[in-house]
Amino acid sequence: MLINLKSRIQEPEVQELLSYSVFPDPDHLNRALQQYVERDELQMAGYEDEGQLIGLIGYEKTGTSEVTIHHISVLPENRFKNYGRGMISQLLATYNPDRLIAETELEAVEFYRNTGFVVYSLGELYPGVERFRCVLEKEEDTDEE
Repeated sequence: MLINLKSRIQEPEVQELLSYSVFPDPDHLNRALQQYVERDELQMAGYEDEGQLIGLIGYEKTGTSEVTIHHISVLPENRFKNYGRGMISQLLATYNPDRLIAETELEAVEFYRNTGFVVYSLGELYPGVERFRCVLEKEEDTDEE
């Protein structure tokens, strides 16, 4: 179950996890932290296992039936254990959006692709860095009666 981390944004373990999903620069981390503090529409949730924070997901509802993931990360020693996929599943179960969207770099594309997202190249948005838009559409009901 995801727990709300917004009130815990200043805790070192929350900041460490968030740092894995931003450009490795203290200024980028500080800007991301400040956005979660200042913008009510941004939410941050986490997954704990036996009292240890394993992963976090930062997101916002960007439309009546759309959720955008801004950050997602899992402790390095707990990657490839489906925690990231589990957080996305819980987000889907909570909001039931028609569309879940994320923007990422090449390093995370396979994670999103393996989770069912369709991946589109956005080109080189920053010098030397290709970015990707990842979209997961709700499956249409195909029940025929």
